Amino acid sequence: MILTDNTVVDGVRLALRHTRGRTGETLVFLHGTPSHSHIWRNVFPEFEAAGHEVLLYDLLGYGASERPVDRDTSVAAQADLLGKLLAQLEIHRCTLIAHDIGGAIAQLFTTAHPDRVERLALIDSVSYDSWPSRTWQRIIHDHLDDHAAMPQQDFEALLTRQLAMTVADPDRMTGETLEAYLSPHRTRIGRASFFEHQVRHYDSTPTLEVAPRLRTLPTPTRIIWGEQDRWQPLPYAHRLAEDIPNATLATIPGAGHFPMEDDPARIVEELRILLATR
Repeated sequence: MILTDNTVVDGVRLALRHTRGRTGETLVFLHGTPSHSHIWRNVFPEFEAAGHEVLLYDLLGYGASERPVDRDTSVAAQADLLGKLLAQLEIHRCTLIAHDIGGAIAQLFTTAHPDRVERLALIDSVSYDSWPSRTWQRIIHDHLDDHAAMPQQDFEALLTRQLAMTVADPDRMTGETLEAYLSPHRTRIGRASFFEHQVRHYDSTPTLEVAPRLRTLPTPTRIIWGEQDRWQPLPYAHRLAEDIPNATLATIPGAGHFPMEDDPARIVEELRILLATR
């Protein structure tokens, strides 16, 4: 089991895993969409074993965390909640490791609190006007306002097609792996939460607004990107690497938008390179 605990922050429940370390390094993992902390299962154990303090959690409205009816789950609200979670856990400074919309949350948090982020990893992150992708734009147009009428079988087929696009090798998004990504949405509440807590907030406004502030970031940053990413094309990785002063770029051949599925060992390697950066 990846997540081992729950905590209440600002009146909402978050499912998390928090392992105290001995090295003085604190790593905070932020997942994206359509996913949850399961995506880090082949990455974070390497850093726990090395003695680092590790925090990973399901974003509000995702995975095993609470799915509140009337709570904002946009990336801006998630960034605010991240700050409150870190304060509650007495994590004063950390390395943020962020994927997809987790990258938007990390950009917002780091530019607002550069003194609290020692290093930053952006993995196939949304940025600028890169999101939602064309296929998600079509889903938003066709289903956002009438998803309650969609048969569960049709919804799962739709989400399965989208998840198949996240990996370079489709065989990696089958069986138990696919089931793990589908399982949080296998009820009417889960399906409604997916559209209301995730899809409704697929909006590039926050990343466009934060973009000018990226040029002032002092934070050592590693941009890590699957070369075959079909949702966040590689030119956005180059743009981030150019705009963030202390950024370096690593691209991963044979990996798509979920490089933690295509090549988790390479993600571990790249994060070790980041941790060696001073």
